[in-house]
Amino acid sequence: MKSKIFDRIAMALVISTLAVSGVGMAAERERDPQDDRNRGKDEKQQEREQKKSAQDEKQEQKRAEQKQKQEEQKQKQVQQQQERVQRKVEQEQKQEQHRAEQKQHQLEQKQKQDQQQRERAQRESEQNQKEFRARLQQQQERVERQSEQIQQQQRVQQQQRQDQIQDQRQQQRLSEQQQRQRINEQQQRVAQYRQHLEQEERLAQQNIRTLQQQKRMAQYRFQEEYLERLRQQRNHLRDDRFDYDRDPYFYTPSTYRYNRSGTYYQTNEYGAKTLRQAVNYGYEEGFRAGRADRDDRWRSSYKDSYAYRDANYGYSGYYVNRTDYNHYFREGFRRGYEDGYNSRYRYGRESDGNASILETIMSQILNFQNLR
Repeated sequence: MKSKIFDRIAMALVISTLAVSGVGMAAERERDPQDDRNRGKDEKQQEREQKKSAQDEKQEQKRAEQKQKQEEQKQKQVQQQQERVQRKVEQEQKQEQHRAEQKQHQLEQKQKQDQQQRERAQRESEQNQKEFRARLQQQQERVERQSEQIQQQQRVQQQQRQDQIQDQRQQQRLSEQQQRQRINEQQQRVAQYRQHLEQEERLAQQNIRTLQQQKRMAQYRFQEEYLERLRQQRNHLRDDRFDYDRDPYFYTPSTYRYNRSGTYYQTNEYGAKTLRQAVNYGYEEGFRAGRADRDDRWRSSYKDSYAYRDANYGYSGYYVNRTDYNHYFREGFRRGYEDGYNSRYRYGRESDGNASILETIMSQILNFQNLR
């Protein structure tokens, strides 16, 4: 705005100078009285114009100053408004920060309370566990004491029963003739069994050669071990000096009966023990044979096993017929073979690396019936 005012003033000066120069040049050409009068008028006119121009310039300058003042005032107002906004923003930020600090403080308080609550809960849980363990230990001690008392009572009762059985045996002792008959039968069984063992040795060697040809090495090792046990059994039987007169089997009456192939047989507790041994030995050997066939990736066939056909392991020739022993040995063998071949314990269990048949399964196989 100031530059426009200065431009107008400069233009007026130029016009005035040109006018004066024009008048001077005209005066030189025409010097007459009329021109003087006109020049006087022109000078007055120029003065008026100069005054007017000066007034206009002054007014223009005044307006420019007013406008500048308004601009400065407007800028001042804008600056004041910006300052107010800045103060408001700072105040809001300060309030927001204060609220955030309060919220953080509340969160810390809550976390502290939660931590304290968890610690209390943990202490209560540990205390409850401690009390529970103490009660459980007391209960176990009571149960153990009760169990010991029950076992003691059972031992006393068992001893009483054994004493009664012993008394009954003394009262029911077999006659001398019956004892002699049993002894004769037993001696015949032993002699026949010794001959049988010698024949089986040759058959076992033939079976071993067959296993070697079939490359069934696991089954081969099992049969070798089985034969070695049979040899030890045969040596023991050969060196045994049996005292028939002192063995209670020969004067103890029969107390059980059992059914084999539709026929009932009787025996006393010594014969019953031998038949239980037959079932258990059969299961143990069958388990080993089944596991060997599985390791050889051979088809399942328990009847092809030499041990199943022989069925004499554990038999000493005493107390029961070899036919009965072989029958119950094979019953245990069949079940042990299935468990060993299928890697399971359906009919038995394993303890300390040895397999044995379950008592419930043995009872089902033998199905002894008390005679008294």
